[in-house]
Amino acid sequence: MIMILSLSAIPTTMTAAEKNPVPKEIPAEVQIMLNRLEEIKEMDKSSLSSSEKKELRKEVREIKTNLKASGNGVYLSVGAIIIIILLLILLL
Repeated sequence: MIMILSLSAIPTTMTAAEKNPVPKEIPAEVQIMLNRLEEIKEMDKSSLSSSEKKELRKEVREIKTNLKASGNGVYLSVGAIIIIILLLILLL
């Protein structure tokens, strides 16, 4: 059991060792959304009414959900990887 747990810690240390990830091309739609988030962040919100602030918050939430949805990939947690490994060991 200790051996399995120690082996599961190795991949996490290896991913932390990566220093310079390869830059990817950002699609134009994503760049537009990121620019809009930066504009909202730099705005002076003290002069806005509460309804305008509410609309900005809704817009920010919508942009963030769109950005999360546009990220293609499968993410596995360490716990899920351990369970998968244990199931493979038990079945094989």
